[in-house]
Amino acid sequence: MHVVSFGGGTNSAAMIIGMYKKNIPIDLILFADTGSEMPYTYEFIEVFNSWLCERGLPLITPVGHYTKDGKRLTLEDECLRSNTLPSIAYGYKKCSHKHKISPQDKYCNNHIRCKKIWASGERVHKYIGYDYGEARRVNHAIPHDEVNKKYIVHYPLFDWGWSRDECAEVIMDEGIMLPGKSSCFFCPSMKKHEIKQLWHQYPELFNRAVEIERKAAPTLITVKGLGRKWSWEDFYKATNMQMTLFDFEDAPGGCICGAPCGCYDG
Repeated sequence: MHVVSFGGGTNSAAMIIGMYKKNIPIDLILFADTGSEMPYTYEFIEVFNSWLCERGLPLITPVGHYTKDGKRLTLEDECLRSNTLPSIAYGYKKCSHKHKISPQDKYCNNHIRCKKIWASGERVHKYIGYDYGEARRVNHAIPHDEVNKKYIVHYPLFDWGWSRDECAEVIMDEGIMLPGKSSCFFCPSMKKHEIKQLWHQYPELFNRAVEIERKAAPTLITVKGLGRKWSWEDFYKATNMQMTLFDFEDAPGGCICGAPCGCYDG
């Protein structure tokens, strides 16, 4: 059983293309959907699903977090309900584990083929898209992978020596437009020029992010808002979201937050 973790971004898309061309089996492609991804991520999934279908590969299976009574709980819903910011704003990674890692694990735990493999004492193959420039991430993961009793974890991009730029070239060679940066639209690790771009391109999403800040404000002690030491709303008021040439220079691809929260697109 070969399971791919798809993040909706450049690395994971290039990994799948490479696996197809190198005849590496793909049985399941999981996308952990927080319910709060950027619109272009959902659009890219539709485009990439067409590419997968044309080649007889499995389509992307979205998975998400559900409450004990079976109701869908998005990360945005959770923040609004609890009057808190995403956990990364406080220096934790609970939102990534709850809305990214756990839904994929739960899906596999209930997948009949995975269960049969584990029952036989074997392990499932899992593929993660860390590129060649992320040796630190791979080296950090290896000790955990070695004691993992359920999965044999592979990092194909790293093994192939593919950089981020090479991943982008692989996607474009297939005639597919590069995916945008992968993140929730209210990620506390977004840079200021990315927040400006959000406001200009998706003002409704920016306003929803500010609403999360406002509801959380009475509970905040160590942080001031989604910017940690500052709030997005104050940043808006101070700058009026004026764009400069520098604000448009950021190249597409990768995690919009630089991946400290674990929502890396691979």
